[in-house]
Amino acid sequence: MTDLEAVTQWVDGYVRAWNSNDPVDIGDLFAADAAYYTTPFHEPWRGREAIVAGWLAHRDRPGEASFTWFPVIVGPNLSIVQGTTVYPTETYSNLWLIRLDTVGQCREFTEWWMPHS
Repeated sequence: MTDLEAVTQWVDGYVRAWNSNDPVDIGDLFAADAAYYTTPFHEPWRGREAIVAGWLAHRDRPGEASFTWFPVIVGPNLSIVQGTTVYPTETYSNLWLIRLDTVGQCREFTEWWMPHS
């Protein structure tokens, strides 16, 4: 069962990986057969190796962005968090759909991000 503590640990790990770009930090977040949707309607990166490769191909510079978030819903099959990402010249609102397995790795992740005008 997914609980707030598991979601918090996962999001904290995501932010750590975001700022390190370390392949181990990234890979540890995801189940071996996970799917990562960088946008809701595009083909996902499938599998841990593809997720790490895709992430590193589109990485941000460490420390370039700040991320704040709060849970919208935490459930046994789906958790949703709302966040704000602030870059030096851009700000985005985020919704993340997170499906964790029983060991706290993500089985499926979908990012929804919208730039502030």
